[in-house]
Amino acid sequence: MGSKKVLFVFLLLTTLTFGQGRTSEIGFITDNDLYTSSKNDMYYTNGLELFYRFLSKNDNEKISKKITEFRVGQYIYNPRYINFAARDINNRPFAGYLFAEAGRGYFYKSESILKTDFQLGYMGPNAFGEEMQETFHKTIGYKKVYGWENQVTNALAVQVHVLYSKKLFPNKHNDFVDLHFQSEANLGTIFTGVSTGFLSRIGFKKLLPVYDSNLHDASVSAIPQSNIREFYFYAMPSVNYQLYDATIEGSLFNDKSPVTFDLIPLRFNAEFGLKYRHNNWNLSYSFIYHGKELKSHDMTGSFYGSIRLGYLLK
Repeated sequence: MGSKKVLFVFLLLTTLTFGQGRTSEIGFITDNDLYTSSKNDMYYTNGLELFYRFLSKNDNEKISKKITEFRVGQYIYNPRYINFAARDINNRPFAGYLFAEAGRGYFYKSESILKTDFQLGYMGPNAFGEEMQETFHKTIGYKKVYGWENQVTNALAVQVHVLYSKKLFPNKHNDFVDLHFQSEANLGTIFTGVSTGFLSRIGFKKLLPVYDSNLHDASVSAIPQSNIREFYFYAMPSVNYQLYDATIEGSLFNDKSPVTFDLIPLRFNAEFGLKYRHNNWNLSYSFIYHGKELKSHDMTGSFYGSIRLGYLLK
C-alpha cells in the first residue's frame, strides 16, 4: 500500500505540473543602442517596457487564440552628440515618451494575425526621459549627457496601433522556413505612419505554428504543454512612410519646442534576430535598423539592439 500511495502522489503531482496550460506571461523588453556598440548612443537611445498578457475567451472557430495584453513603457531619444561642447548643436531633439497600453491579439488558425492596441501617455518633461537617462548613465558609469534643456515640450499622447500579418504560400508547407506579409499603422498625437514588408523565419528546430509561436507573442496556451522548444532566426525588411513624429517635429498643439526638424517621410527599415523558447521561458535578441528620419546636419540612419525576456505562468 505504501508504494501505491507514493506512486499515486507522484502521478498527481505530475498531472498538476504538466497537465495545466500556461495561460499568461509576464516579462520585459529593453532597447538600447549600446547593445550594438559601446560607441553608439544617439537618436532612439533607450526603451523599457513591462508587459503582462493572458488568454481571453474565444468562441470563434476560425481563431485559435485571443490574447489580451497590458504594457507600460518609456522611450528616450537624443541627438548624435551629447557632450558639453555640443549641448546647443542638436541634430535631433531630445525627447521622452511615457505610456500605458492595452491591446488585443487575434491569432487565426490560418496563421494570419490581427493585433490592435491603444496607448495613453505623455511626451516631453512629464515623460521623465532626462531623469531616466541620467540615472542609467550614472549607474553603468557611462558619460554624462548634456542638452536636455532643449527637449520637446509636453504633449498628451493618445495612440492607436494596428498590425496585420498573413502567411504566404500556406499550401507549400516547410517545417523550417516560412514567409509572411506584414503591415502596421500608427495614428495619434505622437506618431502617425504606416509600414509594410515581409517577415521570414528560418528554424534551427521545427517551427511552431504562428498561433503557438513567440514570433508575435502567442506562447500562452490553455492546452497542456511539455518540453516545448523554439529556436529560429528571423528577418523583416520593411518600408515606412511617416506622416508625423512629435519627438522630431514637436507637439501638434504648440510650437514652443526649442529644437525641431522636418521629417524625411519615406524610410527603409530592417529587423533581424534570434528568438528562443524552452518551456516557460521566452528569450530574444533583435538588431533593428531605421533609415534616415529627418532633415538635419550630420544625420544618418541608426540602429539599436532589443532584448526580450518573458516567463509563462500557469
